[in-house]
Amino acid sequence: MRNYAIIFLLSSIFLSCNTEQKETESQTVETSTEKEVLLIGTFHYNNPGADVAKTKSFDILNEKSQLELEQISSNIKKYNPTKIFVEWPYDEQRELDSLYQLYIQDQYFKNKKLSNFYLKNEIFQLAFKVAKANNLKKVYAIDYSTAFPFAQVMNDIEKNNQSELKASIQKGITNITSEIDNRIESGTSLTELTYYINSTDFRNYSNNWHINLMLLAGKPNDFSGPQLTSEWFKRNLYMWSLIQKNTADSDERIMVLVGGSHAAMIELFIEKNNDWRVKELKEIMLK
Repeated sequence: MRNYAIIFLLSSIFLSCNTEQKETESQTVETSTEKEVLLIGTFHYNNPGADVAKTKSFDILNEKSQLELEQISSNIKKYNPTKIFVEWPYDEQRELDSLYQLYIQDQYFKNKKLSNFYLKNEIFQLAFKVAKANNLKKVYAIDYSTAFPFAQVMNDIEKNNQSELKASIQKGITNITSEIDNRIESGTSLTELTYYINSTDFRNYSNNWHINLMLLAGKPNDFSGPQLTSEWFKRNLYMWSLIQKNTADSDERIMVLVGGSHAAMIELFIEKNNDWRVKELKEIMLK
């Protein structure tokens, strides 16, 4: 009988704790005021070759890619972001506004003289498409230009004979470019390529390259590496600041479309902010 009593007591405690846990979880859900960020890291559809890691071109204008863009934008429309933020110079908002007005009037792509950038870039191929579908009045520019002294970093590494560090940095670039190039050459879809650029592996790899490896460059009194990392942080912090400053309490869901390495950094900032949480593209595509 004594054993049965102990078992009954333990069962009661377990059930009580379980009930309290469920009540707590329920209260957490009910009182949550977190804003949600659909954080989409991307390769640049127009592939200008401006990044350190230079990859092969992806044909964003072919029929398959255009159909995928329709599907992606359709799913994002259902997600219903109230604001969209893109990698465009923040101090050139008026130009972006003008381009968006042409787009919603169905005049943008009628210009047959559009350059490669204005024709293919993800802002015009995806962000504008989603914004128009959701009847948004504008698309927000958040990019802020900073220094990126990569050449000086490599010079300091050479002068300090840091052959292993040099190899690690170059390997980091090669691994990323090779992975993306191989996927493009094998016919990987736009959707799958975007999933990869938003994967935990890609983001961790990018952040390690920008944050950890750079700090080791040169002699103790050489600071080009920390300068590069600090400038990279600065650029992304300014972007994150602009996102927050342009978001109201009523904006429960927003969309941020930026380069993959920017998304990797912005995710770090969001993780440290209890008022925000990340929503991945894959989550809304697989619903």
